[in-house]
Amino acid sequence: MIDRLILPFQKRILAPPAAALAQIGVSANAVTLTGFAIGLAAVPAIADGHTLLGLGAILANRVLDGLDGAVARIAGPTARGAFLDIALDFFFYACVPLAFALADPAANALSACALVVAFVGTGSSFLAFAAIAAHDPQGAQEPDKGIRYLGGLTEGAETIAFFVAICIWPAQFAILAWIYAAACALTTLSRWVAGWRTFR
Repeated sequence: MIDRLILPFQKRILAPPAAALAQIGVSANAVTLTGFAIGLAAVPAIADGHTLLGLGAILANRVLDGLDGAVARIAGPTARGAFLDIALDFFFYACVPLAFALADPAANALSACALVVAFVGTGSSFLAFAAIAAHDPQGAQEPDKGIRYLGGLTEGAETIAFFVAICIWPAQFAILAWIYAAACALTTLSRWVAGWRTFR
């Protein structure tokens, strides 16, 4: 919902480290893969009850996710890089509720499952729009991250805020997950409607 407002500030902040990485020959794909590996480290940390350690891994993942795009804009974006970035992002997002389900199956498994389903809804509607918009540019927004996309109530910034909340208050995971799953459902519904109207 607020990603477009944050993006100009994010670009300014990440430009200097991105330039430094590009200068020494670090590729955007290397940054993407490093961020993904660090993000996956959150799963065993959270599952073992170390939610703040897991939060550190999540935040590092998100910083590197922004940094890879900044490096790509310097070196030149590629289709492979855009594919890798979005594919790993959606997989990583689903791993976070899995970690909480592993930490306390009795309390968290059902809400974690609902949250993963909600993430599938937002992710599939996001990618379906991008795939069709690539062949119908008249109805698509201008791309800023390698693909064309629809916004929504639950985008990157909101998801990060949710991850922060559940890591700080892990005992409240179930209720927070149900709330966020409902917000994701609204995002999915709005994207279905927008796609239906856009591609008429």
